[in-house]
Amino acid sequence: MQHTGDVKESLNKKIMKSITTDIKVRGDKVIEQIPSIKDKALRINLNENIYGTFAEIGAGQETVRNFFRAGASSGTIAKAMSAYDKDFSDAIYGEEVDGRYVTESRLKKMLSHEINLVEQRLNRDKHPNKLFFSYANTVATIDFAKQFKGHGWVGIVYQVEPDEDYNEITLHIRFKENDAKLQQETLGILGVNLIYGAFYKYNDPKKLLRYLYDHLDKDQLEIDTINFSGPRFANVDNRLMSLQLVKNGMTDAVMFGPDGKNILPAAVLYKKNILALRGSFRPVTKVNMDMYEESYNMFIQENKVDKDNTFVVFEITLSNLKAEGEIDERDFLDRAELLCKLGQTVMISNFQEYFKVVEYFSNYSKARMGLAMGVSNLVEIFDEKYYRHLSGGILEAFGKLFYRDLKVYLYPMKDENGNVVTSENLKVHPRMKELYKFFKFNGKVIDIKDYDEKNLDIFSRKVLKMICKCETGWEELLPKGTAEVIKKEKLFSYACELDLKEQAEIK
Repeated sequence: MQHTGDVKESLNKKIMKSITTDIKVRGDKVIEQIPSIKDKALRINLNENIYGTFAEIGAGQETVRNFFRAGASSGTIAKAMSAYDKDFSDAIYGEEVDGRYVTESRLKKMLSHEINLVEQRLNRDKHPNKLFFSYANTVATIDFAKQFKGHGWVGIVYQVEPDEDYNEITLHIRFKENDAKLQQETLGILGVNLIYGAFYKYNDPKKLLRYLYDHLDKDQLEIDTINFSGPRFANVDNRLMSLQLVKNGMTDAVMFGPDGKNILPAAVLYKKNILALRGSFRPVTKVNMDMYEESYNMFIQENKVDKDNTFVVFEITLSNLKAEGEIDERDFLDRAELLCKLGQTVMISNFQEYFKVVEYFSNYSKARMGLAMGVSNLVEIFDEKYYRHLSGGILEAFGKLFYRDLKVYLYPMKDENGNVVTSENLKVHPRMKELYKFFKFNGKVIDIKDYDEKNLDIFSRKVLKMICKCETGWEELLPKGTAEVIKKEKLFSYACELDLKEQAEIK
């Protein structure tokens, strides 16, 4: 994608050209040629219109260093700075209420402050064609004890046209490397990829996401939150971008709140009592909400649970989002829409097993946790076939699942004969019987007793079929207001309303 003022096409081609050979051997595969970090930085430097500032705190000035080293940087870099001292940082960007510096709030203040300075100090009459930008990061690298590997916020505000409003891309990263120098270099590469992608790949945000890992490996860096905003991203659904992060293996889990905006898991889960409900929620039914309400009421009554410090998560695992081997993105958005309308926080994860969910939560909180699930899910947990890949088998999985201060709140079900199945009469494999008794005896599995028996006949799959076939009566099986949302937004291929109107007009 060319920008106004790009240098001569021949020079650009020389910079960006792929390695070619005169000889092609039968059987050769087409390999995508990724521009080097130097080539990316140089292409931006040689563009006479892309012009802005760099503000980096916490891991050197590795991003801007790549632009200095590439050459011709005077045409791109208006200013580069690092306000490492906290007093200096506060004097420039203002104090944070929580006193922390590696936060989204700090990044936003940095970006806003720096781009305002660009506008103030560079006269538009003098630079009518300039595409202004401001890149910033605030980062904490690995500590000396190597207990905390580090994380950071990275972002850019920029223009695509001189007379256009600014676009913004912000993301949160977690370092995986065990050396501060390596982390710095990784951050520098990511920064160049972000700036390059912002200018040259903004028309395809999904590809832009993937290109952030150019010359990087997923065991170097994790991106667990990203947000796009501005005129060029007006049609971008950030929830869908969250899904891409998980789908591409960039992170294990992402979260977004009732407002549909991405939220940082570490920020909302830190030292919290966590209650999680896993399901397909396709769609969310009265059973799901009854399970949530009753388990929540039981959970907050626990001795080690603080109601004001309790966080509820509705989790959808990626394996439940697949349709014929591919992620059905429209279907995902439909489920998310309903849960958000009900005021819930949604988490999308790569975790197939429950113990991995608990393990993930344990990274952020050591407080008591709860899992709400149906009888059929608990029976599946006690199935050995899911743990054959573990060296310790099912015992290793259960150690990770119940080692932490965790309780399972069990919602009953009806069997084929119409009998209510609870923790007292459920059947697991004979080899697992004593293991189940152990956890049951120790109070790790607790029955939800205050339930509505009518809800036991409600199944999401049945409801979905009724919706798709335009049958009547499914509305009363869903939480209040949910059916109206499905009809209004035409979720889950809903078409009844229109069809009925057309039939009435014909008659």
